[in-house]
Amino acid sequence: MYKLNDGREIPEIGFGTYKLKGHSGVQSIVSAINNGYRMLDTAYNYENEGTVGQAIAESSVKRSDLFVTSKLPGRYYQYDDAITALQESLYRAHLDYFDLYLLHWPNPKKGMYPEAWRALIDARKFGLVKSIGVCNFLPEYLEKLQNDTGILPAINQIELHPFFNEAKMRKYDADNGIITMDWSPLGRGSSVMSDPTLNELAAKYNKSVGQIILRWEYQLKTIPIPKSSKTSRQKENLDIFDFKISDADMSQINLLTKADGRVHDQDPAEYEEF
Repeated sequence: MYKLNDGREIPEIGFGTYKLKGHSGVQSIVSAINNGYRMLDTAYNYENEGTVGQAIAESSVKRSDLFVTSKLPGRYYQYDDAITALQESLYRAHLDYFDLYLLHWPNPKKGMYPEAWRALIDARKFGLVKSIGVCNFLPEYLEKLQNDTGILPAINQIELHPFFNEAKMRKYDADNGIITMDWSPLGRGSSVMSDPTLNELAAKYNKSVGQIILRWEYQLKTIPIPKSSKTSRQKENLDIFDFKISDADMSQINLLTKADGRVHDQDPAEYEEF
């Protein structure tokens, strides 16, 4: 477990639920919980908070033993809209609270993220959420939150994988007491999994390429949130704590990063999502 800057604890790895919906989605998420995942990551815009809630209800694990994350979409960044949308998310999931609630994108051209952040600060006071954070925030946006409210996020969830290792952003987060969480930790839709260096390391450590990547992210002290609907892959993605990648091999992986390594070119300074 990692300790957040608000004093709460969070698991070192989570389970992504993007595109897991309906009955099959419930089955996949129940499988993940039964296989040992204790953190579930969803979002209002994933349109599956109900699926996640149903999976929690059908699992054999107590709600208090799970860490559930969701995210506020940019169209609801006005204060009252943010509180209402958060309440709606909880109703959909049949939950009394989220363990972590995030602003999904900064959308800097609209400039509404400071107001939405104030809503999250109050939502925490109201007991709707336990911890608050952001996704895809650059240093200048984090500084704006600090200057406006005096409160920095507990988490900054960003795109992070071997082709885009976000070294500068990770350092900024760490220097400011913010834990980095990784979306697309296995480089969804890219050629990461077929990279020769990663395949050589997988053979060396007798692990899969996915396990090498997730262990690399764990050793970077970030939190990956891989997704898989397959039980065998879910178990494999959790099985990363019985080996250690050497410093030299960590450096090899770090050298794979590319300036244009984003999977879908979603630069938070330009890309917006509502």
